[in-house]
Amino acid sequence: MRFWDSSALVPLLVEEPETRRMERFLAEDITLLVWYGTMAEIESSITRRVREGTLSVEDERLARRKFRMLESAWNEVQPTEDVRRRALRLLRVHPLRAADAFQLAAALVACGENTDGFGFVTGDTRLREAAGKEGFDVGDDG
Repeated sequence: MRFWDSSALVPLLVEEPETRRMERFLAEDITLLVWYGTMAEIESSITRRVREGTLSVEDERLARRKFRMLESAWNEVQPTEDVRRRALRLLRVHPLRAADAFQLAAALVACGENTDGFGFVTGDTRLREAAGKEGFDVGDDG
């Protein structure tokens, strides 16, 4: 199973350099596990691109259709005191932004802190490094 950070999901919705790689990950395991705030982060990404003029109206429609399909299929880790506690610890030990700490904390809660065989997919270098240090498989195969 893999936990998907929003930075790994966006390339599934809009064309980016990481799109093919993320499509391969999804084809290997269609079980999507995400954080509660993922919907807002993806909405922010799509809306920002529209505002900046880098996403056409047609591409926005396609991205939103894909977004609805992904959202209907994913499993979402809810905001709990355990997630918040872990996020606070992660902020003390890794150079993460708050939203990224919540993503990683949600993944840790989801796997019960047993990261063996559990993948973490992200397009963010700092988050990937922190997830690797926490024991997640963050390589090309996970």
